[in-house]
Amino acid sequence: MSQIAWDPSRKVMTRSQLVAWRKSQAGQVVFTNGVFDLLHPGHVDVLRAARAEGDTLVVALNTDASVRRLKGPDRPVRGEAERAYVLAAFEMVDAVTLFEEDTPRELIEVLEPDVVVKGGDYTEASVVGAAETRARGGRVVIVPLTPGESTTSIIAKLRADLSATTE
Repeated sequence: MSQIAWDPSRKVMTRSQLVAWRKSQAGQVVFTNGVFDLLHPGHVDVLRAARAEGDTLVVALNTDASVRRLKGPDRPVRGEAERAYVLAAFEMVDAVTLFEEDTPRELIEVLEPDVVVKGGDYTEASVVGAAETRARGGRVVIVPLTPGESTTSIIAKLRADLSATTE
């Protein structure tokens, strides 16, 4: 059996590790955040577009407790360690970190990304950290949503399918 040479978990960093990593980056650091619970093509499209905006991509991931506060007791479907590991496996993602707060404002303030990217369900005015990023000369980019793709709709379909099979 051959040994696996590459481990995605090496890209999952604590906040202090991420800040140190950030200081070593010479190019444009791009930041995005979210729950990334059940990954779908819309997530991939946002990550691809975010990575195209700079030289490295940081994904900040809501912790399980944060997700429950924001989305209710039935979420997330996948735990934070699983979600972080899967995101870190993507080639376009350079670093993943967890954040406990309801918004990534504190993380954006210490990380000082050059670009903040969010999906089209946001406006530039509603993006947390946009003002701080622009004040440092950075940019805020809104990526159009991929039609028909959402974790909420996937969960609803799975529940409907499950209900149909148990009736």
